[in-house]
Amino acid sequence: MADVPTIFGECDPRFTGVREEFARNFAERGDVGAAVSVVLDGAPVVDLWGGWRDAARSKPWERDTIVPCWSVGKAMSAVALLRQVDAGQVDLDAPVAQYWPEFAQAGKRTIPVRMLLTHQSGLPAISKPMEPGIHLTSWETMIHALEEQEPWWVPGTKHGYHVNTMGFLVGEVVRRVTGRRIRDVIAQDIARPLGAEFLVGTAPPDDARTADWLAYEYQPGEDRNERRPWMATKPEEESPRDRMRKLTYSNPGSAPGGVSSRVWRAAEFPSTNGHSNARSIARIFGALARGGTASDGFHLLDSATVEAAAQTQADGEDEVLGRPTRFGLGFQLTIPGIRPLGPNPGSFGHYGNGALVGFADPVAGLAFAFTCNQSGRSWRDPRNIALIDRTYACLG
Repeated sequence: MADVPTIFGECDPRFTGVREEFARNFAERGDVGAAVSVVLDGAPVVDLWGGWRDAARSKPWERDTIVPCWSVGKAMSAVALLRQVDAGQVDLDAPVAQYWPEFAQAGKRTIPVRMLLTHQSGLPAISKPMEPGIHLTSWETMIHALEEQEPWWVPGTKHGYHVNTMGFLVGEVVRRVTGRRIRDVIAQDIARPLGAEFLVGTAPPDDARTADWLAYEYQPGEDRNERRPWMATKPEEESPRDRMRKLTYSNPGSAPGGVSSRVWRAAEFPSTNGHSNARSIARIFGALARGGTASDGFHLLDSATVEAAAQTQADGEDEVLGRPTRFGLGFQLTIPGIRPLGPNPGSFGHYGNGALVGFADPVAGLAFAFTCNQSGRSWRDPRNIALIDRTYACLG
């Protein structure tokens, strides 16, 4: 059993069990550094952190430590666009090309904005070869490539996880209607008024408080491609679907230095490289759990927009992942027995790579967030499962 580091922060006595489970994650489930936060009826009831920012366990996890949040950024990108819907600047059922004329190329003239949020637009991958790392350094290059890309399926007939392209697609619509970068809309209009941080691209001074991302360590004999078998398919044997899936994850390829490089941290890569902490993510989802208005009165989204965003838009086998997924307007929705977000119907949020998760549960008036730097299983992981289960057990 591993040593349990000192657990810092605050925890309402009613949720002492969450503190116990958080400590057990370090002792039994491999956590190195992590944070967990729970907001109930707009008030923080759990705000805990502990462990280390690095593999050598020499840099303690602090209150203001931030960490890559991966696909939790898709939820924040969705909120950025939905705020423009509330402002009357975007109609979800209007063609994307109404706001972004160049998008109309290659058979995309009638794709509605809604499908950029529901993963139904057929644009999870770019087919032409791209320079490794270009997605981190040139927004315009990625936008032009998506303008030229023909959908991989008839839009609206299927859905498939737009792993890395969603943020560019949504972000360009936001830029066209507001004249502002989506990174600024997320940081300034969503996070800051809630006393939160969500940075799509960090500055050099942030490096000192950013946790290193510790990649999952495969055990001897463990299949690296168990969940993505198409990645091992030989080019001469791959189907068009296999090719699309490969390109979804590999084009553009990674930049030198990986996710701890200054280039990766600085990039405007909304689907994937947002940096934050559990407290901030829980605060944002806490407003959504209250119908879009925070306890201090800050209006994040209209209640009707939040309700619509949590309704099923796409459901069933995912064309990219090959397993069931369910999406609302930019949010992953709870799938009981398969990929739940707590026990209640109507919960919505987003998982991130390697165990990170944030979600809102309007039934319980609760928001939950977990961040960590030790990668684990994609989406559901023993650490977040244990913390979510214990949170609801404490509710009674």
